[in-house]
Amino acid sequence: MTVKTKEFDHVAVVTVKGKLMGGPETDEVHEQVKQILVQGKKKIVCDVSKVKWLNSRGLGMLMACYTSVTNAGGELRLAGVTDKVNNLLMITKLVTIFKSFNSVDEAIRSF
Repeated sequence: MTVKTKEFDHVAVVTVKGKLMGGPETDEVHEQVKQILVQGKKKIVCDVSKVKWLNSRGLGMLMACYTSVTNAGGELRLAGVTDKVNNLLMITKLVTIFKSFNSVDEAIRSF
């Protein structure tokens, strides 16, 4: 799994590629989000278009990111949610918490 961060129009975009199945690489996503918040950036998009699968630990990490961002007075968006990931969000009713968009551009424009 890889995690990359870029900034577009004052919005930090965290791109995740691979599987979010727990372990240190999954924790790295949350660490990246916390670093963005330390830098004073409050608008964050998590691009999950290249996430092939996630389990309960991956969902927990997304919730941890959401909580960290919200507690810091920011907003978190998901972009590129695949059908598999969306199904999990629907089953767990997390679809009601996360604002999801088809693309990173749409998510950025939503701010």
